[in-house]
Amino acid sequence: MTNIKPCKVCNFTRQKSYGVVVPSLEELKKKGCEFLGFSPSNSVTVVLENDGTIVEDQAYFLCLPPNTKFMLLHDKETWVPVRKIDGGTAWMARESMVLDTDTVDSTVPPWSDLAQQLKQDLTSVILMSEADLQILVDAPCSDLASALGFQEKKAQNLQETLQKVLDRREEVRQSKELLQLYLKAVEKEDQMQAEQSQTGAGNVDLPDGMEVDSGSGIMSRTLMVLKGKTSPETRLSTEDLQMVVSRGVDGMQQVLAWDSVKTSALLQACETELSTRLKQIQAMQSISTTQLDSSRQSKVTSEEEDAETPTQKST
Repeated sequence: MTNIKPCKVCNFTRQKSYGVVVPSLEELKKKGCEFLGFSPSNSVTVVLENDGTIVEDQAYFLCLPPNTKFMLLHDKETWVPVRKIDGGTAWMARESMVLDTDTVDSTVPPWSDLAQQLKQDLTSVILMSEADLQILVDAPCSDLASALGFQEKKAQNLQETLQKVLDRREEVRQSKELLQLYLKAVEKEDQMQAEQSQTGAGNVDLPDGMEVDSGSGIMSRTLMVLKGKTSPETRLSTEDLQMVVSRGVDGMQQVLAWDSVKTSALLQACETELSTRLKQIQAMQSISTTQLDSSRQSKVTSEEEDAETPTQKST
């Protein structure tokens, strides 16, 4: 009984909050889902309500003080901080109060204060978190336009721009992950080469991501990119693209275990990317050939002029 801990649980809107007494993190999830009306089959993430820290470790859970408030989130739910809302009495020079959303009118949409922030300073979007940007993107376009004082078309353009910002951030994050995997593979390969040079020939494992899948004959790194990345055609080498295109829809459908529609879309994207790269290579070769021919012609002309000069002098 010494490990039993009183806690508080709430949902991501903070509109429901319950007190529970549990001995473990798993029991907190179980009881929290029961009180909040979540389906037991749905997975939930436990975070600290005040700052969004993810709680996954039982030892860390036991170290937290009694009556700590936790938030239970579904897969598509994201922790957001309590909003600061001005009470509308600026003429009294009173500081804005932080209102707990348990007491805030539920009819106020979560994007309302973000829209007011943008209305006062549009450049504040640069400092917004991805969660805030997603809230603005998901807001009804007509309501957002009304809150910002924009025409609906302008509000739609703003949401499209914010979505592009989110997509760009996601691409940067994925590029960093891919770069880290590459650097780890290079580092491991260097280590194995050094060990091999010291100990002599021997059987060694391939670097992470360089192993070849026995069933498909494709490197595991390539399969990882195809299955887990957005726009995978832009992340593959030209050789990988040629390999994917040569396999065809039926071959890649068996490798990836996808339906024909999704596999066809992937093959079409790979073919387009491969065609673009080949055109770029041809263009570069054409430029190089033109420059080489021009250099040769210039050299021949110069030699002819040098040959004519003595003749003119003798005349």
